[in-house]
Amino acid sequence: MNITERRKEILNLLQNADGPIAAKDLAARFHVSRQVIVQDMAVIRASNPGIISTHRGYILQQESDFAREYKVRHRDDQAAEELRLIVDCGGRVKNVSIHHRVYGRITAELDINSRQDVQEFLETLNDSKSMLLGNATSGYHYHLVEAASKERLDMIEDKLKQAGFLVPLLPWEQIRTV
Repeated sequence: MNITERRKEILNLLQNADGPIAAKDLAARFHVSRQVIVQDMAVIRASNPGIISTHRGYILQQESDFAREYKVRHRDDQAAEELRLIVDCGGRVKNVSIHHRVYGRITAELDINSRQDVQEFLETLNDSKSMLLGNATSGYHYHLVEAASKERLDMIEDKLKQAGFLVPLLPWEQIRTV
């Protein structure tokens, strides 16, 4: 199999996958190194910008008509509660962002849509001895969440508010419309 054929097959696998595909799994399937897959993905993503890299692997992003960004704040030991609350209401946590006064907006893709995803994310975080992104901004962070309907997004917002996680947006954070 040549490079072009491998890249076409990788894209086909992503289009038909039910979840993320790890680079190491692709490397084993095509009998190449993980680094070769990373290079392939860079080329593939140049012409297919809907492919994102998550902590669990590559995934072809599914577009949703209903998405909302929530500003939240919590302690590290409440991260699991926050994420489970969102997925239990039918939300998919697309990413986490912070607004740092020096570095500006920093975003990391998550693609968390089940309790199992929450568990794997937290295990990966703990195994890496890394910290949550919100720690750079005293716990304040944003989650872009997708759901099947506006009503589900409203329910997620209510639950975040009830749990004490939701933070009001500052005037400069609010989207302005004409």
